[in-house]
Amino acid sequence: MKRDPIQLDQIDRAILILRGHKVLLDSDLAALYGVEAKTLNQAVRRNAQRFPTDFMFRLTREEAQRSRSQSVTLNAELAESVQYLSSRRTQRGENVKHLPYAFTEQGVAMLSSVLRSPRAVRVNIEIMRAFVRLRQLLQSNTELATKLDALEQKYDAQFRAVFDAIRELMAPPDPPKNPIGFAPD
Repeated sequence: MKRDPIQLDQIDRAILILRGHKVLLDSDLAALYGVEAKTLNQAVRRNAQRFPTDFMFRLTREEAQRSRSQSVTLNAELAESVQYLSSRRTQRGENVKHLPYAFTEQGVAMLSSVLRSPRAVRVNIEIMRAFVRLRQLLQSNTELATKLDALEQKYDAQFRAVFDAIRELMAPPDPPKNPIGFAPD
């Protein structure tokens, strides 16, 4: 199976963070699958028992508005793509008539049992790979942060000794205990 770089880019750009989960919105999934969002949601409604709340949830009005302009993402590369998505969504109109659904990784996997076209299968495989890449990126960032903390603690102790030595050199000398010389009464 040949990977389509444009499609991979579309998937990476479509992943958002909502309610602490990495999700894909129904409109973005529909575009990836090459169907209308209405068709995708209809298939989901027909198989509602397959989509519990941890697989799929409906956005609130506030979340829908935020998803239009979400700029905080998992890495800097995704920030630019979210701006692209934001501009694309704004072109459809400012008012949200139907609140979108957000699908978690498990929800997207479950979609593969509902949507059976060859394109849907290929898209699902690439989406799963995108989620794996995202997890690996987060894990490598966590490992880097742990190493940085260890270095900071190590060097803080070493620099503390240097700063203590500098402070000692900067402190005025203690007065002598037994002054030498003539002292007037």
